[in-house]
Amino acid sequence: MPSRRRSTHLLALLGALAAPAAAQPAPANGESPATCAPQGMFTAPPAYQTVETLPDHRVTFRICAPEAQEVRVTSSDIADVIPIGFPPGQPYGLAMTKDETGLWSVTTATPVPADNYRFAFRVDGVKLPDPMGTTYSEERVGTNSTFEVAGPEGAFQSYDPAVPHGVVSEIEYWSSTLGARRRAHVYTPPGYMKGDASYPVLYLVHGAGDSDDSWTSVGHAHYILDNLIAQGKARPMIVVMPFGHTPVRPGENMLANDDFGGDLIEDLIPHVEAGFRTLNSPDSRAMAGLSMGGAHTIRFGLTNPDLFHYIGIFSMGLGLGGNADQIAQYEAAHEAALRRSAAELELLYYAMGTEDFLYGTVAPTRGIFDKYGIDHVYNESGGGHTWINWRRYLADFAPRLFR
Repeated sequence: MPSRRRSTHLLALLGALAAPAAAQPAPANGESPATCAPQGMFTAPPAYQTVETLPDHRVTFRICAPEAQEVRVTSSDIADVIPIGFPPGQPYGLAMTKDETGLWSVTTATPVPADNYRFAFRVDGVKLPDPMGTTYSEERVGTNSTFEVAGPEGAFQSYDPAVPHGVVSEIEYWSSTLGARRRAHVYTPPGYMKGDASYPVLYLVHGAGDSDDSWTSVGHAHYILDNLIAQGKARPMIVVMPFGHTPVRPGENMLANDDFGGDLIEDLIPHVEAGFRTLNSPDSRAMAGLSMGGAHTIRFGLTNPDLFHYIGIFSMGLGLGGNADQIAQYEAAHEAALRRSAAELELLYYAMGTEDFLYGTVAPTRGIFDKYGIDHVYNESGGGHTWINWRRYLADFAPRLFR
């Protein structure tokens, strides 16, 4: 009985503490609350939505910051709706306005297309993920919040409750090449956990500003694969998403990073093949990447036909800034491998947006493919260097694999 009385007293105490915070009471005169900030030890969800999609697909953002002097909302994914300060002279983010309770808000002037997006608040010059958010995306350094606008044109990358779903695991491994602990995300397809079948593997690399978390948290690669597999458009596969950056050291070249190549080939691939049920022939391995990950793929995927017979390069090319020396050095280092790739590759897929700042690398890169007789599929889309394109490139690339 004493223990029951203690439990009863504890519940009563918790209830008393929580009761004042369940809702912020309005003043007796009926005026609005003095502050949007939560009151009490135990806080209920706020009465406002921090991200609200309106019926016309405009989006309203809100954040409670009573003491802030300036607040903006920023997003690098939808620069045509939320400016990112480029070209110089353009505003950075959308300026928000504060009401009498300290709640800041702004609504986009135009609709936001159905898709998944990163965003953050800039509070008195400091970047801040949504403090009331529940979905986040890790960058190389720092974190963004995410939001999704639902709609038919974005359904290919959205969670569908009607289809079977795979599992995304976070793994750690020791890289003897780098002398460091490393992390990767691994997607296993629906049915993997209950079966004993082995699967082909796609090694899918992110861009320079991102992390191994990015292809799922903002890229929705797992939902894209779930939906394609359910529709019979893609073969069930394992997708390994490595961390594309390596420990900083003098002389490191982010786009020609031999440290990454060594870790991938000597450490990550053996670790995956020892721990997952994988098919371990070149015909059952693919490598693809966006931006910096595309550079990694050009250097360590396309030039390793003994490992990969399926290659995807998204929004990256050789000859950045008209650098002909880069092309000559690449050819000199990999001529024999490129000739082998011409004979052995099952697929080379290359995709670029016409508004991408790297669009000028398309012609010299395709020129290398043609010079060595490497057949390739070229997907020239609209748009620029954004996740809006990269999700769609993956959705076009994945059905072509392991056929």
